[in-house]
Amino acid sequence: MTGYDILIVGGGPAGLTAAIYARRAGKTVLVLEGTGFGGQIASSHLVENYPAIAAISGTEYSDALTAQAKALGAETRFGRVSAVRREGDAFVLTAGKKEFEGKALILATGAKHRKLGVDREDDFVGRGVSYCAVCDGAFFKDKDTAVVGGGDSALQSALFLAGVAKSVALIHRRGEFRAQGAYVEALRGRENITPILESRVAELLGEDALTGVVLETKDGARRELAVDGLFIEVGQEPDNGVFAQLAELDEGGYFTAGEDCGTKTPGVFAAGDCRAKGLRQLTTAVADGSVAATAACRYLDSRS
Repeated sequence: MTGYDILIVGGGPAGLTAAIYARRAGKTVLVLEGTGFGGQIASSHLVENYPAIAAISGTEYSDALTAQAKALGAETRFGRVSAVRREGDAFVLTAGKKEFEGKALILATGAKHRKLGVDREDDFVGRGVSYCAVCDGAFFKDKDTAVVGGGDSALQSALFLAGVAKSVALIHRRGEFRAQGAYVEALRGRENITPILESRVAELLGEDALTGVVLETKDGARRELAVDGLFIEVGQEPDNGVFAQLAELDEGGYFTAGEDCGTKTPGVFAAGDCRAKGLRQLTTAVADGSVAATAACRYLDSRS
């Protein structure tokens, strides 16, 4: 079993930033990532709110961040953590058939896309239902699509699809969008985007592939909308249960942590979207990563 100063669970902006800070402090680091390095920002077609970078694709940003961490000597491995235990003063993570030991642990597990919860949703994934417009939008060139949601991610997806698809219906259950004003204003310049407010997706239509949805208004009125692709952007939810013995979870399943990203267990820190916080943005993720790594290094130094 290989040992490290710091184990980092999650290879998104928070985890990779933590790796950069920890390596610059001279600590040995392993970053474990279960799906893809770079995190969810990698699926953003354009990032325009990161200080000093006017515009960059999510893929470019993620690739550069990953390369920077590796160049500094951070080790990276693919592996979903299925178990964690204490052995003396160390933490042991199980990922696949391997175990990894660390003197400190940074949890940067991020959050996953929340599902709509309608019947047959899982059946249509890859057959018309998607949670990533940048990933799958090209499959719907010149076709009719719809996006569900009213936040930044939903409007970003709609704007991206407007340049690919024939039409984009933007479905939101409230009377106005929650997204930043810049995104709302951008909608007005896209003739092929149609906002549909105060409505929800009640049913998915189709046999082998999605052919449409049933929309329901607040008063119960229903109508069908023909679409080839449905992109779901209704928020995120954490997947932190495996670490509940080490870090307290709030009612939403997010880690509760202090200003230094410390949890209830000394030596365990939480950073990024997995942490209970008021704002989840790229800037707050990298900020958490730097804070958590600095606190973890301070913890290790105090014990040497």
